[in-house]
Amino acid sequence: MEIDPELPVIANAVLEHFREEGFLVATAESCTGGLVSALLTSIPGSSDVVDRGFVTYSNDAKMELLGVSKDSLGEFGAVSVQVAAEMARGAIENSKADAAVSITGIAGPGGGGEDKPVGLVFIAVARRIDEGSFVEEFRFSDMSRDQVRNESAKMALEMLLAYGIDEDENGEL
Repeated sequence: MEIDPELPVIANAVLEHFREEGFLVATAESCTGGLVSALLTSIPGSSDVVDRGFVTYSNDAKMELLGVSKDSLGEFGAVSVQVAAEMARGAIENSKADAAVSITGIAGPGGGGEDKPVGLVFIAVARRIDEGSFVEEFRFSDMSRDQVRNESAKMALEMLLAYGIDEDENGEL
């Protein structure tokens, strides 16, 4: 797999930002297969920021390791807002992390359908201080599998930077 050269730069920014705050991060990945964790841990010194990563490619893994609800998987499917949110919360609940990012989607080239096309990805960020999570939907159309995975990792890292750190009472970092 070819890695977008911008990804290690963004991963380093995440590590620096979380390190400054003294926060830990966890990942819960499906369609990216651990790419975000690999990017973060490829940087020396990342062990003071990265608590753990979950690669939960199957529905059983999502349920067993992250506590994703069988009902959510049955009703909404693995590629959904609901499951992305539950994956992020599960990563928080099953780690020491202050923030977690989750990614679930259809990287292709097969597996997509009319309702859920190849390139549909949901990314969620959850923080220990909150009970919910922030989820965004992305549609990476006309891209190869590697491009979908690269773009998903990029958006996940950028979302960690934007939403993973606590805000003060004025809504500022």
